[in-house]
This record gives sequence, C-alpha cells and structure tokens, in this order.
Amino acid sequence: MKKILVSSLALCGLLFLNSCTDLTEKVLDESSVTGLTDKQAADGNLAPVYARLPDIFLHTNYFNLQEISTDEAILPYRGGTDWGDNGIYLAMHQHTSTSTDPNIRNTWQFLTQGISRALTAINTLPTINDPAAKVYIAEARGMRAYYNMVLLDLFGLVFAKDDAQGISEILRGEKAFDYVRTEFLAVEPDLLTNVGPGRLTKGAVWGLLARLHLNAAVYRDRYATNFTFKPEDMDKVVEYCDKIINSGQYQLARDYFSIFNSDNNTNKELIFAVDQRAELNGHNRLAYFSLSGDQFPLPAFPAANGTDGPAITPDFYRTWVDTYAPRDPAAADPRFFKQNLNIPADSCVSANDFNMNRGILRGQQFGLIRVNGAFVRCGNNYRVGRLFNVTRNRPTTPVVFTERVDFTVAGSDYSTGFRVLKYEFSKKSSSGRNLGDADISIVRLADVYLMRAEAKLRKSNDAAGALADVNLVRAARTASTPPPALTSMNLDLLFRERGFEFYWEMLRRTDMIRFGKYEGTWTEKSNNDRRKRIFPIPQTAIDGASNLPGYLVQNESY
Repeated sequence: MKKILVSSLALCGLLFLNSCTDLTEKVLDESSVTGLTDKQAADGNLAPVYARLPDIFLHTNYFNLQEISTDEAILPYRGGTDWGDNGIYLAMHQHTSTSTDPNIRNTWQFLTQGISRALTAINTLPTINDPAAKVYIAEARGMRAYYNMVLLDLFGLVFAKDDAQGISEILRGEKAFDYVRTEFLAVEPDLLTNVGPGRLTKGAVWGLLARLHLNAAVYRDRYATNFTFKPEDMDKVVEYCDKIINSGQYQLARDYFSIFNSDNNTNKELIFAVDQRAELNGHNRLAYFSLSGDQFPLPAFPAANGTDGPAITPDFYRTWVDTYAPRDPAAADPRFFKQNLNIPADSCVSANDFNMNRGILRGQQFGLIRVNGAFVRCGNNYRVGRLFNVTRNRPTTPVVFTERVDFTVAGSDYSTGFRVLKYEFSKKSSSGRNLGDADISIVRLADVYLMRAEAKLRKSNDAAGALADVNLVRAARTASTPPPALTSMNLDLLFRERGFEFYWEMLRRTDMIRFGKYEGTWTEKSNNDRRKRIFPIPQTAIDGASNLPGYLVQNESY
C-alpha cells in the first residue's frame, strides 16, 4: 500500500530519542485519505520536517541554551519570584544545569522529533510520483543532518539511521563530524538555489558546511585544553564561504536592523532562516522576551507587554564601551542601537508611526501610556511618554534600565539590566505576542565573511585578509554612518567583532567554546569545568533507553 501522507513521529523507531511519550499523530495512507494530488502528498511529507524549527528556536529553548549560558545574556529572578522556574535560568548562566532541566529536555525532544520526521519523509517521498520528490528528499536528508549537527554541538552526539524500523547508531567525535559532513555533501547536488531562506538550499548547505568545518576541532576533541584547527578544515571553510560569496545571490544589508524586521523574508542577507511569516503562523517571541512589563509595542494590543526577561550582562556591554570610548557606542556603531522614537518627553503619534527603538535599550524608556488597561489617546493618535512600573504595582517608579544586573535582590529588580529588542514586532499579529513574523536567522552573509576571516587567521595568520573581510561587513551598513574601519585583526578582535555583529542570534555559546572563552568568568558565572561545554542528555531520554544497557550514556559530569 502506497503511503501518500505521513505525519507520525516515529520516535520509538528512533529508539527512545524522545522516550516515546508523544505519539499522538496518525499515519495516513491512501486508504484513509482521498483527493490528494501527488504534489500535495509530497508537500505534506516535507512540511513536518521544517515544522520543528520554530519550536527549537523558541525563546526558552535554543536561545536559552546558546545565549543565557554565555557572557551575553542573564536572566535573574525578576522581583524575587518572576522567572524563578526552580532556578533553571540561574543554573544555565552558572553552568550548573542538570539532566532534569525542562528547557534542555524540550530542545532535545524537538531536535530528535525533527530527525524522526525527516526520516519518515526520506522513506516515504520515493513512493510519491511527483517531480519535486527528488528535491524534497534532499531537503529532508539535509535537515536531518542539520538537526544532528545541532545535537552534536549541544550534546556531543548524533543519531545515524536510514531504516525507519531499525535502531539508530549513536556517533560521537570524529565519526559524528564525518557523518554530518557526508550527509550534507550527499544532498548538495540535488538542492535548489532559489527557494530560501526558509528552506534548505545549496547556499544554506555551503554555510552549514563552513560552520561545521570551523568547529571541527571542537567536535573531534570536546574537552581539549587547546583545540587543533586543521589546515584542511580551514581550507574547506574558505571554499564554502567563497561559493556563497561568489554566487552573487546574497547581499549585505545596508540597514543592520532590517535583517531582523518583520518583513525580512526577502532580505538578501539571509541564507538560511526559520520561516516565521504570519501566514505560516510563526511564533517568534524573541521580540518581547527581554522588554519591560510596561513596554507595549503594538497600539492594537493593550494587553501585549514585555515579560522582563533576560538582559545583556555588564561584561558584554563593557566590550562595546571599551572599544569605542570616549564615544558612546550608540553614536559609533549602528548595530548597537537604532532610534525610532524621536519624541520629546510627552508626545502623540499615530499607530502607524509608532515603532519602538531597536538594539540595546538603556536608561529611561518611553512608550505607549496605558491607564486602567487602555492606551491613552490624543484624538486618533496615541500618547507616548515616560514609562513607569505600573504593571509591577510601582506606579511612581520609572522604567529605567540600568547596567547592573545579577542574582542579588537589588540586581534582580524588574528594571535592572540593559535590554535587547533586535527582532521587530509584527503588526500582523493577532495577539501582540504570537505571529512573530520576523524570520530567525540561522546563516546569514555577514557570518560567511566572518567565518572566512577566522579561517584565514587560524590557518596562516592572514591578518590582512581577515581584516578585509571584517571591514567589508562593517562598511556595508550605510543606511546610517557605519562603524569605523578597524586597523588590525587577530582572534581576540574577531571574537569581539562576532559579538557586536551576532549578539542575541544564538551563536555565542558555540563561538565562546571555539575561541576558548567558555570557561571564563562573567557576571554570576565562575564555573571553569570544561565538561560543561556540552549539556546533559535529558533524564527522560536516558530512562526511555533503559531497556538497552549502555546504549545512551550520559555525558561526563552529569
């Protein structure tokens, strides 16, 4: 019987990757589904492969693991209780997380579900007589490699499997790296070039291969005191970056924050991204995650406020200040801040003209004034002025973001810490919080140039070549005055530059490990255990595989 639509998560077939507890979907075949064309059947098999990406990139999942574990972000107990969650965000920042952390478990589950869905598509699509099937098989297999690549980065292992009824082989180290690389290379010839950024393309695979080779030293020897970056890996990084750059298909954005606008699906800097367009019911919540509970980004939604979540650490903020002193970083580098609320202390603006400031938000905040659950109007317009902590029952305390933020009572106050609004709120939202609309970047062109710069430095200390790549990216942001050109380049300067370019984009943990910075000290973190470079395998997964002793072994130190 030919299966024409499969939506089941064959997690048990993957052998306990997700403890086999969420099997609620149903396999449909041609006896139970009528009226589907082959094209619809092919689409129906591929769509679930991508559908886990938004869940992985939810603010409490991958963002949490990649950012709050680093020197860029910190999430304390706000007001002493909010965001407590049994201390999981404090533990994430301090590198003391355990195998029962629900956000680590969720990230693992969504990644393994993505692998399972990809395997289902790989096995079903060949039975469908549609011209797109060949490309779809390549995309599904490539996405399986991508999900495994993220598993390798976060947990130190991959699951290799082709037979849906077979048992996954667990690979680590060199074998895991080779598996992911081989899978990407196998699918590249069959991928398209013009269906991105929300689908896997040749350019996306080139970018992922460049990233894979750049991190190969880490993946081969996870706990090394010093990583050995092989020249042949760095050559591959340059090769794949050159392919992307020379394709002429991508372009650095003149306006830095346009890369994160709600209409960024057509932004030519994006090479591979999580497609979050409103018509696809995207739910990017990165926009409101960091904002004050008294910041309301959309006039249409007087109940959709920020959540007083993470702030940037003083340590990360000081890298900006120290670099550009005596100039303020907001005046020196357009990536730091974009002023949209050009208002005096008290103003009225139309709904269409109200746009929040972007980037790193400091000091007194201005926004829509809300009284008794409704925004104050000036005729057809909206009153905008200084904000106070009304939603926190402190109506006389202004919303003033301060540099200090830590786990003390004072440092955990609602307004402590400078905040980040990088992704734009969608005006298509139906609630003000869902339908994030802005695609979340996975690979973009600036990263390609900076990966190439790093490979040049690591292979032959080609500082001139690396400097040219970095300055090309800096000079591209011409919608306002771009940051000044740098005059020298080394690995420490490149690490700093990656922080400026990619903050809040879920690259920081991977970068810190590769640059040898992850065992450092910042804010509330002093743990220097190299074994914390990867996270614990969730206890639910360990328990689910308990009938096969020795199959799924917990990572060291957990």
